[in-house]
Amino acid sequence: MEDVRILDAITTPRDLKALTDEELAILAQEIREEIIAVTATNGGHVASSLGAVESILAVHSLIDTPEDHLVFDVGHQAYAHKLLTGRREAFETLRQYKGLSGFTKPSESIYDVHCSGHASDSLSIATGLAKARRLKGTDEKIVAFIGDAALSGGMAFEALNYMGTEQLPICIILNDNEMAISRNVGALMRHLGSLRASSSYRTARDEFQERLESNGPLGSAFYHFGKSLKESVKQFVLPHTMIFEQLGIVCTAPIDGHDIPTLKETLSVVLSMDAPVLVHVVTRKGAGYEPAERDPEHFHGVGPYDIATGKPKAKPSAVPSYTAVFGQALEQAAEADERVVAITAAMEGGTGLKPFAQKFPDRFVDVGIAEEQAVAMAAGLAAAGMKPVVAIYSTFMQRAIDQLIIDCALPDFNVVFALDRAGIVGEDGATHHGVFDLVYTRMVPHLRVLAPSDEAELARALPTALALGGPVAIRYPRGTAQGVEIPSDPELLPLGKSRVLREGTDGALLGFGSLVHPALEAAELLAAQGLELRVVDMRWVKPLDDDALVAAAQTPLVVTLEDGVIAGGAGEGVAGRMSELGLEVPQLLLGIPDRFVAHGKPALLYEELGLDGPGIAQAVLQKLQRS
Repeated sequence: MEDVRILDAITTPRDLKALTDEELAILAQEIREEIIAVTATNGGHVASSLGAVESILAVHSLIDTPEDHLVFDVGHQAYAHKLLTGRREAFETLRQYKGLSGFTKPSESIYDVHCSGHASDSLSIATGLAKARRLKGTDEKIVAFIGDAALSGGMAFEALNYMGTEQLPICIILNDNEMAISRNVGALMRHLGSLRASSSYRTARDEFQERLESNGPLGSAFYHFGKSLKESVKQFVLPHTMIFEQLGIVCTAPIDGHDIPTLKETLSVVLSMDAPVLVHVVTRKGAGYEPAERDPEHFHGVGPYDIATGKPKAKPSAVPSYTAVFGQALEQAAEADERVVAITAAMEGGTGLKPFAQKFPDRFVDVGIAEEQAVAMAAGLAAAGMKPVVAIYSTFMQRAIDQLIIDCALPDFNVVFALDRAGIVGEDGATHHGVFDLVYTRMVPHLRVLAPSDEAELARALPTALALGGPVAIRYPRGTAQGVEIPSDPELLPLGKSRVLREGTDGALLGFGSLVHPALEAAELLAAQGLELRVVDMRWVKPLDDDALVAAAQTPLVVTLEDGVIAGGAGEGVAGRMSELGLEVPQLLLGIPDRFVAHGKPALLYEELGLDGPGIAQAVLQKLQRS
């Protein structure tokens, strides 16, 4: 007979209200076991979700979602939330093709408030919900769950400033998984935090201020003396709260994020308040799973792993990833030129810059989750004669388009943008697919755009970009490279020149970046049917190779292939340029259609989109037959 789990009896969060604190603690362990079991097979964001289990349980046991609102920042921490909101049976499909998303998603559940994929936006979403509550005259609870890293983002501070000014009733749970609680001051800190979080304290403080100020100059002077003394004590005892207090937000002292009774006691007070309050919750990333606790950075986002050891199930590939190739190329560039500086936004490991940071610590900058700061800082470095290389995921670079345009491109500064994870990225889904960068880079004057098709081309692209002067973007995909030999001393790529990989007269396949190799596969399939198509690695998205376009126009069909959105992308750039050149020939633009692409293994998604070899061959054949 199988053991009966509490988790199996939970169908909605309201079921938690019937559980004792001891039963909630048992449920927390069951949730951890379920998260570990599923992510060991599917991969996922393990460490952060394990660390947030008790906090999520405590919140859901006190509020009534979906009438009340629980907003997650990013969604890395939301696996327990999914298990508690009617998705337990489907949880085994997490991050799988046509299965549950790895992030919160309103179309998936009424308990999910927004699509949480990019950091630092939860507080802004919460301010909108709280403003709507005030306008409608309702009384729903609004809780925003944000990590300490996401709180460093500028957008979070903009939201804090607004909610403090408007005194919007929002409970902010700051999930701090970096600090530890000191036993010497823990009890005092909890006491002061509870006192300052109580409505009676705030009322008494405000009334005291009003009475003193109404008693003329003497009373006002006494108030300001008392206020100065109070602020001095606060700065001595509670220095971590001062920035929030100055913004008009009450801040509790740090509490143990794995202590359910303490969490519930604190949150029950905070949720009764009609003002913004930040609950400082200290947790351990990977809590309850020793491999994740030992290496939380690795377990931030992992593929399938062995539960007993925590080691990846997949054997390491002898072929390097594009990210690793970029990191090696950047090290080589920095050795040759002391002006090269690397900048990233909380993605030191993800962008392959760890070896660079160790080798050139003075020339490595991690600005945190602050892409706008990264790009604008790069502009300042370039203005001072340095050669900054900004390594950011394509999807996150979307947050700094203004700085890209105004601070870097307008003055024509020598800044290189290394856009990692370009194209379809896989199981992280719509919020993380890098399918828009060909649009937001193509549209910017002065900016040149490179799309290397393999690791050798990437090794050539970086020194080319550094040598050009002016802003240059290099986009490359996630995952293992093609396995071609990387030149030890890569030559520079000629500006705006492509290379022909296969000759043919029945049509021309103009490939950009990662779709060059599927184009070659499609050409092989079409050759078996008696059609010979030219395959061109375009290399440059901007400027385009006019000679390659003229040559392509001599065939019956020109096909463009890109792993970005068609609307405004490279294909439309080719079509526009051919029109300018007076080249009239039937064209077929293949790329991401005008919709968001869900999550799943990249191979499945490319097949669904018709952007694998067979899909491309079929589309070309149909177009040629219609023509």
